[in-house]
Amino acid sequence: MSGMSGMSEYQHEVEELQAKSATAARLFDVRRVIGGLFVVYGVIVTFAGITASSADIKKAQSININLWTGIGMLVFGLLFLLWLKLSPTPPPPAAGEQQK
Repeated sequence: MSGMSGMSEYQHEVEELQAKSATAARLFDVRRVIGGLFVVYGVIVTFAGITASSADIKKAQSININLWTGIGMLVFGLLFLLWLKLSPTPPPPAAGEQQK
């Protein structure tokens, strides 16, 4: 009978590791990472566009490329974060609902 309790303990450890893995997968979802990075860089580039001098704008054929690129990056990043919000990663199954 000691083999049965060892197997049950092993199964419990496996279930704990699966739950931790699913939690880590939700935390480091690629949509969150990409969206977050684009939002951060978008803010930086947009700020550079807002503070650009007229000489800098004149070099770029009178187009404030930093401002437009920053706004584009912000929109792209926010779309990724919206996608994550509207379609979240499914939660891990409860211990009693494990597939057999």
